[in-house]
Amino acid sequence: MTVFDPNGVGIRNGNFLGLPYTLEEAEIIIIPVPWDVTTSYRPGTAKGPQAVIDASLQADLFDYFLPNAWENKIATLPIPEEISRLNHQLRPVAEEIIGMLEQGIPEDDLRLSPLLEKVNVGSARVNSWVREQAGNILNNGKIPVVLGGDHSTPLGLMQAIGVRHPGFGILHIDAHADLRQAYEGFTWSHASIMFNTLQDAQPGKLVQVGIRDVCEAEVQLAAENTAVKQFDDFHLSMRKFAGEPFVDICHEIVESLPQKVYISFDIDGLSPELCPNTGTPVPGGLSFMEAIQMLHMLVHSGRQIVGFDLCEVAPGPDDEWDANVGARILQKLCNFTRLSSFNQG
Repeated sequence: MTVFDPNGVGIRNGNFLGLPYTLEEAEIIIIPVPWDVTTSYRPGTAKGPQAVIDASLQADLFDYFLPNAWENKIATLPIPEEISRLNHQLRPVAEEIIGMLEQGIPEDDLRLSPLLEKVNVGSARVNSWVREQAGNILNNGKIPVVLGGDHSTPLGLMQAIGVRHPGFGILHIDAHADLRQAYEGFTWSHASIMFNTLQDAQPGKLVQVGIRDVCEAEVQLAAENTAVKQFDDFHLSMRKFAGEPFVDICHEIVESLPQKVYISFDIDGLSPELCPNTGTPVPGGLSFMEAIQMLHMLVHSGRQIVGFDLCEVAPGPDDEWDANVGARILQKLCNFTRLSSFNQG
């Protein structure tokens, strides 16, 4: 490593936080996935990975929980141009499909079939690419991270985690349950990520926190599947309003998880003033510090973070606020992951 000043100006070297570590040196490797093809409300999250990396250069490296946090060896893969091009090609196709559905055309209409096939084949290519990248990182004894993009992007990572850590748990922070099956005809929809993960990665537990915008079928699926436990935002808020300490609620959430934990963090799990440009913002949600408290308690419970994703960050047209918040969430996720490595057993 060349001379590096952790108190100096962030260096624009392509790495998250401007850290000086190579892919060979790194212990945590970020996989950026610029993809928002299946976004059902508004696009923009394909620009999230680059925006978060750019905004991270303004983040200070000191961490109150991790001494010498700048020594946490994090590296970042280049933005994959192939996926960027595919996203550019297929997003207009997806918008055409969504427009037809909103006009009342049913999903099984023959006019939709060739369009849906294009999107689903393209999405499968992205899943395969992410799974391959994550598998290589895991095989080298490192921790893979997906930086989306919409929330469909980490499926390949969770599949790779499931192979290496059978029975792992997922802590899912989100405004949405993402338990819809092939939403809008998109097999690999951002709204189907947890449905697909339950099928393809087979986690031992899926613990969902902050959800507040769901359909009846998703609630029913969760009620019937013993692997799923939901802490919806409405009941969480009622408990807090009644005077229950948030640390007690966090303890209950953490105790629902097994030893090996994967974190899937959709930025819209936070209050929307922290992510106003995200694809599907919803009123309510966690504060920044509530999310940090939950992660802190997860690590200090003795559990180990084996991988994670951060998705649905979309840069605003006039400012970097969403990317700024996303960069700090990603920084904390990386540092808590490093801390949790001491819990490995």
